[in-house]
Amino acid sequence: MKHKINPIVDCVFKALLGSEKNKNLLIHFLNAVTGLQGDDTITDVEIINPYNEREFIDGKLSIVDIKAKCQNNFKYQVEIQLAVYPALPSRIVYNWSTIYHSQLNKKETYTELKPVVSIWILDSPLFKDSDSYHLKFRLHDSINNIYLSDHLTIHLLQLSFFNEYKEICNETERWLYFFKKAEHYDINNLPDMLKTKEMKQAMGTLQDFSENQKNYLLYQSRLDAQLERNTWKKMLKDASQQLKKAERDRKKAEKERKKAEKERKKAEKERKNAEKERKNAEKEREKALKDKELYLKILREKGIDVDSIEFFPNKKTNS
Repeated sequence: MKHKINPIVDCVFKALLGSEKNKNLLIHFLNAVTGLQGDDTITDVEIINPYNEREFIDGKLSIVDIKAKCQNNFKYQVEIQLAVYPALPSRIVYNWSTIYHSQLNKKETYTELKPVVSIWILDSPLFKDSDSYHLKFRLHDSINNIYLSDHLTIHLLQLSFFNEYKEICNETERWLYFFKKAEHYDINNLPDMLKTKEMKQAMGTLQDFSENQKNYLLYQSRLDAQLERNTWKKMLKDASQQLKKAERDRKKAEKERKKAEKERKKAEKERKNAEKERKNAEKEREKALKDKELYLKILREKGIDVDSIEFFPNKKTNS
């Protein structure tokens, strides 16, 4: 291909699985991830929000998902998510609930509700403690092994946990391999795992973005918007880290100031104690001098020659 095209860039992803001409790819992807077989297999879908390049032209990184319903009116949502953040689980459940809630109007009943299946492809892992690339969530009481309802199913495909060097065992793994490695291949020189009919068709979409000038410019604009978002995100993260460091330094300086203040007060207290002891010693010395003078006065009054008295008994004298 003329240019490398990353299939998880939003406009490419939407064109892959959300366009009418690739409707069979969406059917194949949904059957692969959900594991539906036999009579339950999805045979047809109606794409509720089909790919439209105009939704990507403004350069904004809005929510880009694929909504579809199959032949039995089950609803499906597929979304690619490049950034993982703490509130993402809430967003996933909220989006599912929005689709589920939208099925009824005032004249309908709860019995008309159909299951909604959400599939999220995550570039970064949401659950880092799990090394599984495919997580499936249901409404389930794990203690008593009871399902409340089969209407909620959420699949998380954690791309970074998928080992692209292992042997492909199923179609879900083939799709994950495509999302991780397809940009590095040319449609005329594909590895065996990408030589299936569906993968060749998917590679054709990548080639269209690579060779068609208009589509490539759209791809570049989306890539630039993504890079700009990543840049601002990193700058915000760096600023947050600098703020946290400044706060840690401030707390450390405050702690050291309090320690220095405590030591200063301790030294001041010791200085005052030393000054008090010095004054007490001075008072004792003055008192001793007064007592000596008084004693000498009394001796003189008694006619005793005080100059001949040795006041320092330990002092050596000439014999």
